[in-house]
Amino acid sequence: MRSRQRMFAAVMRLLLKCLRLGRRRRFKLVRQAEQLWHYGHLCLRSLLYNSFTNGDVMLDSLFEPVYWLVDHVTRWFGVVFVALVIGLTSSIVAIVYICLLPLILQTYTPAWICWHLAYGHWNLIMIVFHYYMAITTSPGHPPQAKNDLTGVSICRKCIAPKPARTHHCSICNRCVLKMDHHCPWLNNCVGHYNHRYFFSFCLFMTMGCIYCSISGWEMFRDAYAAIERMKLLEKERLQVAANQTYYQTPPPTFSFRQRAFHKSVVYLWVLCSSVALALGALTLWHAALITRGETSIERHINRKERQRLQKKGKVFRNPYSYGSWDNWKVFLGVDVPRHWLTRVLLPSPHLPHGTGLSWDLPPCVTEQRAPLLAI
Repeated sequence: MRSRQRMFAAVMRLLLKCLRLGRRRRFKLVRQAEQLWHYGHLCLRSLLYNSFTNGDVMLDSLFEPVYWLVDHVTRWFGVVFVALVIGLTSSIVAIVYICLLPLILQTYTPAWICWHLAYGHWNLIMIVFHYYMAITTSPGHPPQAKNDLTGVSICRKCIAPKPARTHHCSICNRCVLKMDHHCPWLNNCVGHYNHRYFFSFCLFMTMGCIYCSISGWEMFRDAYAAIERMKLLEKERLQVAANQTYYQTPPPTFSFRQRAFHKSVVYLWVLCSSVALALGALTLWHAALITRGETSIERHINRKERQRLQKKGKVFRNPYSYGSWDNWKVFLGVDVPRHWLTRVLLPSPHLPHGTGLSWDLPPCVTEQRAPLLAI
């Protein structure tokens, strides 16, 4: 009896000892897992830690794949966008010459005929010239040799000198002097040497679209009414054909030439009005930037700098702005009064002021302003 009790007690002690060992092993594994987790978290934070990291940097990092996709799509589709601009513009010009010009010559007075011929051809020449120059002129790039420039920063992406107002274009994969933006409709960057061509193209294209919309308003109304009448007569003709009555005369049908004429006029007016609204808003936006003496990129930079200095009780001053009127003279390259005719109202391939590497006071500026960032 006693031997059985001893054996039972020994088995119970052995079982309790096994339970204690299992519990200790579980606790030890949990502690090891917690230590590994804290160690890995510390290593990750040490690798990613940056004192300049904020919400904007994290958001840019998350959207980096999207930026990469947009850059590559824009780079490859630039040729398609240029072909689209040329194709749409050519279609409008063809409709004007084939459909509208004969009508103008037959119905308008000689004075109005001279006005339409003179203004229309002048506007067309300005559009073609500035668009060709905008897509073929290089925006300007800083030299790659580090000894050519002094006192400039270094681009983090192309590891090259980065003068003032220069920014890196991720689509062209190069730094651009006085970069405004990369325009897919030009398949080119808008920078120091072709910024005037880009804005002039937008301005004259908007003027041409407004001219076509206003001049063709009455023709558009008549053409739209004619198309609606075509639809109604076509419906009546189908009803007569379905009834199979021989004593009824079917309504007259429009010829292919009449249909093409009316639809071309509607297409011209709708396209020109849409482009005038969209491109007109873009032109006004860039006109406001030129008036302030800044580019699209500099607007965001200057706004952040203005807010930062405002918190410190200081006032931001754009060092590249010489006043509204002088900013336009510098942008258009107007040095003397006759340049408003020869360089603005007529095609002119003149170069902008400066080289884009340094920003000295242009000779056409009437009032010198101190290039201070804050006072």
